[in-house]
Amino acid sequence: MDAQQVTFQNIIKTLGLVFGDIGTSPIYTLAVIFLLTERTEAHFIGILSLIIWTLLLLVTVGYAWLAMSLSKGGEGGTIVLLSILRPLLRSGRKLGLASVLAYVGISLLMGDGVITPAISILSAVEGLKLVPGLEHISRWAIICIALLITVVLFAVQKKGSGAVSVVFGPVMAVWFSVLAFSGCIAIVHAPQVIKALNPWYALDFLLHNGLSGFFVLSEVILCATGGEALYADMGHMGRKPIIAAWGLVFVALVASYMGQTSFLIGNPQADNVLFEMIYSQARALYVPFLILSLLATIIASQALISGLFSIMYQSMATHIMPLFKVDYTSKELHSQIYINSVNWGLFLAVVLVICGFGESHRLAAAYGLAVTGTMSITGIFMVWIFHLQGRNGKAVLAFFVCVLDFIYLFANFYKFPHGGYWSILISLLPLSVILIYTGGQKAAYLRMRPMSKEPFLQKYLQERAQGHAIRGTAIFFLRSLDKVSPYIVKTMFSNGIIYEQNIMLSIARTYEPTGISWQFAEDPAEGLRMFEVAAGYMEVVDIDHILAEAGVKPRVIFYGVEDILTRSPVWRIYAIIKKLAPSFVQFYKMPVHAVHGVISRIDM
Repeated sequence: MDAQQVTFQNIIKTLGLVFGDIGTSPIYTLAVIFLLTERTEAHFIGILSLIIWTLLLLVTVGYAWLAMSLSKGGEGGTIVLLSILRPLLRSGRKLGLASVLAYVGISLLMGDGVITPAISILSAVEGLKLVPGLEHISRWAIICIALLITVVLFAVQKKGSGAVSVVFGPVMAVWFSVLAFSGCIAIVHAPQVIKALNPWYALDFLLHNGLSGFFVLSEVILCATGGEALYADMGHMGRKPIIAAWGLVFVALVASYMGQTSFLIGNPQADNVLFEMIYSQARALYVPFLILSLLATIIASQALISGLFSIMYQSMATHIMPLFKVDYTSKELHSQIYINSVNWGLFLAVVLVICGFGESHRLAAAYGLAVTGTMSITGIFMVWIFHLQGRNGKAVLAFFVCVLDFIYLFANFYKFPHGGYWSILISLLPLSVILIYTGGQKAAYLRMRPMSKEPFLQKYLQERAQGHAIRGTAIFFLRSLDKVSPYIVKTMFSNGIIYEQNIMLSIARTYEPTGISWQFAEDPAEGLRMFEVAAGYMEVVDIDHILAEAGVKPRVIFYGVEDILTRSPVWRIYAIIKKLAPSFVQFYKMPVHAVHGVISRIDM
């Protein structure tokens, strides 16, 4: 992917796939910031300088340069950083700490996935207030329109985004062009905004405003929300096209923020700054711009939802999260997936957030904690990896960016009692599931009593010698023949079910994001074969197809089902998760008619 060429077509595609979230930030960022601070020209210039240098340092340096230099197979994201760090760590405690940090980072991304669509859609719909005749539109009417858009957005997810994604890039290209053009027109009326390129004005604002200036950073960071998508989506389009597209997006965003600041200098009481600026520039084109802004927010939300599906699949593949039913939405691309339970769970959360907050500026009070938390964890991983790899120059620079991430994170704690706790509460749900599930899996495995390889082979040969083989081929799933799962022992020896061909199938996830390989290992005994599948953690594995490729036609497929017996409240939750989650046989789309589950009771 990294070798992908920088072409006009790739840049346009990248605009639609990667930059929707950060590209729609100008709709609400300045409007929210000036709810907190005095509206003077000095403040306008100072905050504009803060925005420009936040985009430069946190997004350009932090993500486009440093983070994107760390990849596996051209892929990026929190799980990639963990997979890069794991081989570099020798201490079990450090590995445990890194894993927990990754779990928190994944959970915060999911929390961000609830608030981003809500604030983007609400802020765009609020632009209706400037349409002649709709000046007095009620708050509940705006909420209802936002909810209608949300329903349509989540309802079409099952059909997949492939059919309409071809228009995402061109629409976002038009959006960024309009932002840049309207911004440049506005700059003419107050060209002094250009001096905000000097970082001194950002520092001067902070020095003269003390604690209140520090808290303003909690809203300034809204300009960088979506910056993490540059790294997380690197595998979809490649590093070079994303960096090239970011150069164009950065110019468009800076032009828009400069234009909005120029408009504020002349109209200091403006509330919905971007929409009022466009309305003042071209009233006849305002409604088309409003429609364009709605399309841009829908594309931003769509990209984020698709990204969450990918994160969930990676988490399931690496055994961080329980399994969910996965549907493929494209015959050509297995990477295009749909997870029904995640989709409607996310929909319900977005609806509750829209109804609970009702207005974009109120929702902004909940926005930022999850984003800065994710950025801080990425910063920690970058410093850690660069240090262990001996890349000291980048380690120092990453440390500087990480310090900035934490400054923004601490500033966002100001929002906690004003609604910021919502993003933490939302993130706590997936984090709790991850911790309970991973802890439960370890505890259950320790309580199982697998049979060692030698006694198993001895017993197998003894049973087979007595003529107990059934015609056909059976498949059993296991991790390794060194420790044979209790359900296999129960099936073969207690129930006397041994087939002519017994294939022990192991699926191993590699630390690489892509690539699938399979092979028959050396047969440990007559009628007993080892079939090993190795797949990258981002690969959607089609076991049925792999077996067909290998010429294996199973008569029956056995898998283990754990029946958890416990009095512990935590393990009861784990038991419920196990019952609700589909088995990995269902997850890997195995033929239903051949599948048989074998129950093993585990006392926890």
